[in-house]
Amino acid sequence: MADCTKKKRTPQQIGRASKAKGTRFELQVAHWFQENGFSDAHRTAQYCGKTGNAGDVEGVPGLHIETKHVERLNLYDAWHQAVRDNTEKGKGDIPVVIHKRNREDTLVTLNLEDFTKIFSLYERGHCHD
Repeated sequence: MADCTKKKRTPQQIGRASKAKGTRFELQVAHWFQENGFSDAHRTAQYCGKTGNAGDVEGVPGLHIETKHVERLNLYDAWHQAVRDNTEKGKGDIPVVIHKRNREDTLVTLNLEDFTKIFSLYERGHCHD
């Protein structure tokens, strides 16, 4: 008879699984941008390793992108990381956090001022009937 009890995972196994989940999400976000007109988008660690102040996804002009695929996200901590890393990078990009939970939509968080800048550019570029 087969043993149907669930084996408890070690903290190391949980950590590796969590890191792999984050890596998959970074790749998913990079591929989404590539498929939507940003052919230079790539996962930072793929190209140059983690440099400390680079976003998780690079190659999208004007954005500093941090990604988080977790069930419980401290959004303000993630936001502060994006702002801090973007400031250290010194390019003046707009910091954004792209985040999701399992079986939920992917969301983007940015501050209201930056959202207004982006939306104003969008509005000016479109004719209204």
